[in-house]
Amino acid sequence: MKLSCNVEWYGADRPKWLGPFTSNVPEYLTGEFPGDYGWDHIGLSADPTTFQRYRETELIHGRWAMAGALGCLVPELLSKYAGINYQNPEWFKAGSDIFTSKGVEYFGQPLVLNSQFPSIVNAHNAVTLLMTQIILMGGAEAYRVNGGPLGEKGSDPMYPGGEYFDPLGFADEPEKAAELKVKEIKNGRLAMVAMLGYYVQAIVTGKGPVENWVEHISNPTGANGLTQAFATKFGLGN
Repeated sequence: MKLSCNVEWYGADRPKWLGPFTSNVPEYLTGEFPGDYGWDHIGLSADPTTFQRYRETELIHGRWAMAGALGCLVPELLSKYAGINYQNPEWFKAGSDIFTSKGVEYFGQPLVLNSQFPSIVNAHNAVTLLMTQIILMGGAEAYRVNGGPLGEKGSDPMYPGGEYFDPLGFADEPEKAAELKVKEIKNGRLAMVAMLGYYVQAIVTGKGPVENWVEHISNPTGANGLTQAFATKFGLGN
């Protein structure tokens, strides 16, 4: 494609991982795909089949990481600034709600169907929650990969598009679609790093990312990665 955005992010003249100091870009990294900065020094993607599998794995993990990073922040933000009474707003403690007397709540409220179908849908039924996730997530993935009633036959499994997967028509214009693919993979990579940061923060401080951020802003020199690098404040009982 010879479009303006491709000149900037695709092809031989695209930005490289080490800028002007980049040398010896592998020949199989031609800049054809979004997010290709010419870096693969140990040849993990030298095989075309492996390259395709890694591309799909990275993109799907990046999408989940973007959703997860936001999902980790929202309960804490709502609890701290909107007055919503979560039992455990911290992302790494939220799953334990199912073992409490109140059970799982959404936005501080009981499950909608809890009173109507107490034996099937209730706040203490882990099987119901698990099956709901399997059906919703598994169904979406099946349509993405194989097409189906909600997918387009023969569509790209990584970018299925169409009426249901792109209802707002963001990818209708090839030039815009190519640019959005670059933005997506870049933000996905950033989100994966952010999720790793959440994990480390939880282990080191025993607190969520919002609380860590608030403490750092109020005391940058006393609450940061250097001063707490060797702390071990997290425990299952905390």
